[in-house]
Amino acid sequence: MFKSLIIAATLVVSAVAQANSPAEVLFSSQKAVMQDVVAMGLPWQVGDENNYKITMGFLPGTMKMFVREINADRTEAWLVQDVNLLIQKQKIEALIDMNTGETKKMLVDGQEQQVPASNYEIIDQKEAQVTVPAGTFRTMYIKIQDNGNNGQITEQWVNGRDIPVNGMAKSMSDSPLGKVTIELTSFKKN
Repeated sequence: MFKSLIIAATLVVSAVAQANSPAEVLFSSQKAVMQDVVAMGLPWQVGDENNYKITMGFLPGTMKMFVREINADRTEAWLVQDVNLLIQKQKIEALIDMNTGETKKMLVDGQEQQVPASNYEIIDQKEAQVTVPAGTFRTMYIKIQDNGNNGQITEQWVNGRDIPVNGMAKSMSDSPLGKVTIELTSFKKN
């Protein structure tokens, strides 16, 4: 399982420097996770859901991520992130290619946005246990460097087998708004 997580860890962490809002920063901080989950095969079902607590610099918040829709031939799915930070609420909707994990289209509060480019390199990976509010998980720890954003580092703890949607238990990264920490608080598999 864990070797397959490594195969494609470069999809979900996107160019934070290009992000226009706190919610887009959060979306960007997760792009590497998606391809990890794709490598295991996307067992998504409509209604699968993850809930997270967020700390972005001094701003606390929450994020709900869920699969809203899957097309009939299971090649595309809409993944939704509802982000609620102290200063802002925002909805990000991403149309995901279920075969590659590629984000084909992105809407922010109903407005189409350009999908941020990515230029990532995995600089460390190992099996690790992590404890978050939702429990303790055996994960793959992945440290990613964004070569297109002054070498920004993102650390993620991923378990695509036990955690639905993006498999992310925890993520830590830098952003223009300060350190971003995302921790899983609960999840639901359908």
